[in-house]
Amino acid sequence: MRRLRRAVEELSILNDIARAISASLNAEEIMQTLIRKSIRAVNAEQGVITLVEEEQKSMKTLIRTMVSSAGAPAFHMHQALIGWMHLNKKPLTVDDPANDARFRGVQWDGNIKTLLCVPLIVKSELRGVLTVYNKKDEQPFTTEDQRLLAIISAQSAQVVENARLIEEEKLFIKMQQEVGLAAKIQRDLLPRSNPGLHGYDIFARTIAAQSIGGDYFDFIPMRDGRMALCLGDVSGKGLPASLLMANLQATLRGQTLVSQQPSECILRSNKLLFESTSPEKFATLFYGVIDIKHHSIHYSNAGHDWPFLISKENSIQRLKTGGLMIGLIEQAAYQDEEVPIQLGDVLVIQSDGVSEAMNSNNEQFGEERLQKLLLDNKDRTAEEIIDITIKEVRQHAGAHPQSDDITMMVVKRVL
Repeated sequence: MRRLRRAVEELSILNDIARAISASLNAEEIMQTLIRKSIRAVNAEQGVITLVEEEQKSMKTLIRTMVSSAGAPAFHMHQALIGWMHLNKKPLTVDDPANDARFRGVQWDGNIKTLLCVPLIVKSELRGVLTVYNKKDEQPFTTEDQRLLAIISAQSAQVVENARLIEEEKLFIKMQQEVGLAAKIQRDLLPRSNPGLHGYDIFARTIAAQSIGGDYFDFIPMRDGRMALCLGDVSGKGLPASLLMANLQATLRGQTLVSQQPSECILRSNKLLFESTSPEKFATLFYGVIDIKHHSIHYSNAGHDWPFLISKENSIQRLKTGGLMIGLIEQAAYQDEEVPIQLGDVLVIQSDGVSEAMNSNNEQFGEERLQKLLLDNKDRTAEEIIDITIKEVRQHAGAHPQSDDITMMVVKRVL
């Protein structure tokens, strides 16, 4: 008669759990329900579900939820229990934690008198552990308690896993939305149109390798009709690179207002970037100021790919003067140089994503190929030069995915 009564109670408990968890897709709510029902089923003080995930061959423990009876201290799931569960994948009862030979050297919470663990198994893999602590009548957990908790875990493991996957999907969707918003903000930081500088045809374009890029270009109006041109490539990719890009843009715009010399602007920007970023963050940068009265560009190159200055007669000058990339060393020194821009000259500033674009044979597009392409098309408009170059780079890469941001700026004197 007692066994029949117990069986009826167990069926009632399982039925209650099934109805409760079927009414929700929220992982936290489902686990709270499972723990409350489990505590009541075995008359325990406290329960916890610990989800485990395999991450780079090591186990990462995620304590997701805990339910305690009134006045009970919060116990912590010990890593030794997780390790035992990974090895054995079966229920575990510990009646005397401090003296249990299986857990020698483990420091237990002093108020833990007895505990019962059951694995949450999905497709033969351990996905979590359900643990209850201390029976309220101060008796050890029984084999009936173990059997009932094992049934509960077996019936609930897939539901918990499904709920967890739904939560992860929601988090992923939210992250994608945030990345999309960040990409929009980044696009808004770039110039909305190309500058109408009298006597010059200027065009720039950037193509990010990911949804968020790390390349940067800008046109900054200055006094006396001059204009600063910037093209940079920050370290890394994705969201961290975009944040550094925004920092770089704000820094350069501020320093352009107060610095007359390009080397001075780069020097101050380097110090500010070094102080506000971690050691592994840096950027290459070409910074030049166009003077339309004297038709010259005064520039400083901070570790960036050397721009091409192509004359009407097909001679090529590479703009190398400058110093180290910015943000790398606090006390870096920079030089600048002023070069004339003659009628018909074409200045091409590019990120390394152009020359280093690779095909499936790991062959780079290369600077020699880029130089020939620019010479062949120097008589075209600034926009056409960029369009043709990007088209050739993509044809070279073929099916090979774009591995780096591609950014180009072309400045052509037409009057």
